[in-house]
Amino acid sequence: MSLKAVLFDFNGVIINDEQIHLQLIDEILIQENLQPQRVNERQASLGRSDRACFQQLLHNRGRVVSEEYLIQLLNRKAQGYGLEIEKIEKLPLYSGLDDLIFQVRSRNLKLGLVSGAIYKEIELVLNRAQLAEHFSVIVAGDDIATSKPEPDGYLLAVERLNQKYPELNLQPQECLAIEDTPAGIQAAKRAQMQVVGVANTYPFHMLQRCCNWTVDYLTDLELERVQEVYSQKELQVTAGEC
Repeated sequence: MSLKAVLFDFNGVIINDEQIHLQLIDEILIQENLQPQRVNERQASLGRSDRACFQQLLHNRGRVVSEEYLIQLLNRKAQGYGLEIEKIEKLPLYSGLDDLIFQVRSRNLKLGLVSGAIYKEIELVLNRAQLAEHFSVIVAGDDIATSKPEPDGYLLAVERLNQKYPELNLQPQECLAIEDTPAGIQAAKRAQMQVVGVANTYPFHMLQRCCNWTVDYLTDLELERVQEVYSQKELQVTAGEC
């Protein structure tokens, strides 16, 4: 078995924008005459799609909305996200991102992105950061009906990579996921992928329990060593779920 593709999460791995998301969700709840998020709700939202977050928050407050109205809320948040990003002179991208992307591409590995964020939010950041060209496939929150920790997003990324590169014959076990939250890690593990946990959002020791590799920063990830592990014939994944 060899490593053929590296799949990045977006929020918390590529860009440090979690506070922007939490703020925008609170603003929309208040506009809807609803209470803003409680501490436990904020924690539970990390790593999950905007759709899943809004559905749970509205349910917690006894509000039932139609699919059409939910989409309106998601679009309002995406519009607000764009306005907030425009205010930022320098995007808060995580250190080491450019170097890791270079490592992936120099080894002829495919690069993809799997996120619960809406596509227009991802596209906005990647285009502004001049990173869009590097990602062969992007699976966004509006591509699937489920949210991490369900594996659907990662499995769809494998399917799309195989559609784009039929000769690749990619299997989930040949992918490496880079995640920062327990929900994201569980999603990748359930898709039968190995995972690098980067301690951008949760402490190192929390991620270490359930990842194949754990790093404090993207700059600490040695892709060459990871590839060597993949090339071992009798690879045994011993890490459990968070």
